Amino acid sequence: MTDRRPLLRAIYDAAVAAAHPDVVLAQHLRPLPKGRVICLAAGKGAGAMAAAAEHHYLDTLGLAPERLVGIATTRHGHGVPTRCIRVVEAGHPVPDEAGLKGAADTLELARQAGPDDLLLVLLSGGGSANWIAPVEGISFAQKQAVNRALLRSGAPIGEMNTVRKHLSRIKGGRLARAGQNAAEIVTLAISDVPHDDPSAIASGPTVPDPTTLADARALVARYKLELDDAVRRALDDSNNESCKPGDPAFARARFELIARPKQSLDAAVKLAKDAGYEVIDLGADLEGEAREVAADHARLALKARAQGKRMAILSGGELTVTVRGNGRGGPNQEYALALADLLKDTPDIAALAGDTDGADGGGGKPTDPAGALIDATTFAKMTAQKLEPQAYLDNNDATTFFEATGDLLLPGPTLTNVNDVRVILVD
Repeated sequence: MTDRRPLLRAIYDAAVAAAHPDVVLAQHLRPLPKGRVICLAAGKGAGAMAAAAEHHYLDTLGLAPERLVGIATTRHGHGVPTRCIRVVEAGHPVPDEAGLKGAADTLELARQAGPDDLLLVLLSGGGSANWIAPVEGISFAQKQAVNRALLRSGAPIGEMNTVRKHLSRIKGGRLARAGQNAAEIVTLAISDVPHDDPSAIASGPTVPDPTTLADARALVARYKLELDDAVRRALDDSNNESCKPGDPAFARARFELIARPKQSLDAAVKLAKDAGYEVIDLGADLEGEAREVAADHARLALKARAQGKRMAILSGGELTVTVRGNGRGGPNQEYALALADLLKDTPDIAALAGDTDGADGGGGKPTDPAGALIDATTFAKMTAQKLEPQAYLDNNDATTFFEATGDLLLPGPTLTNVNDVRVILVD
């Protein structure tokens, strides 16, 4: 039987490459301002975006190094060497002290922007956790607890950010307010959210926020989040309302998407077609519980197999996991584990599910898995080792399962983030 793993990995790599800062950033950068370029970056691609901006301004345009300053706050292990822009490696998905300091320094640098300066804000997925600046009356520990509660709730990323934006001094347009004296605020973003909503990418630090404190309170009630009284008081305080359309902070602010999940999924689709597969493209904006989406996709795969079709089923978006056990994993691994249970009698089907940032859940380490692969060898090892996928699903322990079968996807930090890529190959 043909080994489909190299093709699965090539499809994943094509999706990642289509969104790398070295490929997508330079063409969107503005000409030299009269004053300084102040670069403020956050997210898993922040280090690579900062380095690409440095190359453009210093090497291509010849900007004097003293006119380029900035801070790039990224996930631990995602930093790259830079010359003028300081790189801070911080916690994700749960914020840490480094992110707290990075956000404070970022706000201070934004406030220093003058009328001749360009404030260049570079955003990628993960920025919400990297830039942590609690509102007055909320301790850092309390903000961390909110993040943990949201991560365990199963709430989609947009709803998580609705709560986070109303407990922050930098999210929900507040960074634009801090830097509003600049000649121009230009935000260039790599989207990691379904439908590419600017207010959801890194919690929208430089754009108006359509959500309200009332929305945040409703989500706390819906997901039965256990929060400290200080956090509840903060969500009742009108001073913590985010910036709305018409705020003077946005008078000279521009926002532009430089990479979208759809572009990456299109690159993956092209590779599958070039390999001779008929393609079902389910789109780049899928949301839902990982194991439920896996069941839907397994049905599609089994139908194609029954019809004798050579089919590739591809999708993007960001799935969620409602955590009920105490195991290790993430939505891509849980999706792959659910598929393994449903497809274990089909050696002619192979699949990969991976986060394009190189990390799927995990403990915040550079060595965390991005997802997992399954094929006939997985099914054989399940049988030989008497592994029951359902038992691991019940404990949300996909990582342990795929460690046993040797099927974890381990690309390391990719320095970008355009959500997940899932591909099922039916031969």
